[in-house]
Amino acid sequence: MKLKPIWQKELKHKKDTVSKVVFLYCRKNHLSPKGELCEDCKALLTYAHKRADHCPHIEKGTACRKCKTPCYSPDMKEKMRIVMGWGGPRMMLYHPVVAIRYLIKG
Repeated sequence: MKLKPIWQKELKHKKDTVSKVVFLYCRKNHLSPKGELCEDCKALLTYAHKRADHCPHIEKGTACRKCKTPCYSPDMKEKMRIVMGWGGPRMMLYHPVVAIRYLIKG
């Protein structure tokens, strides 16, 4: 899928936000050594990036949680819900600019 430059930038921001939340969650909950992701979080992040890359609604700017045709499998959706639920509020402390941008664009 060939995206216009503005949507490529938006996709990059979405993937960057998810990465930051997953890294924060893993670092605080799984005590990952040397800032590396554990295997479960690495699989979740890879899955999320792959889903974002193939999202048919990226040009509409729809957030995954508001999407009418979700592409996440039920188990991955539940894992992401847990990670985002824990990490989302803490983003204001660790990455305030990213958190505010996410709330505005959301």
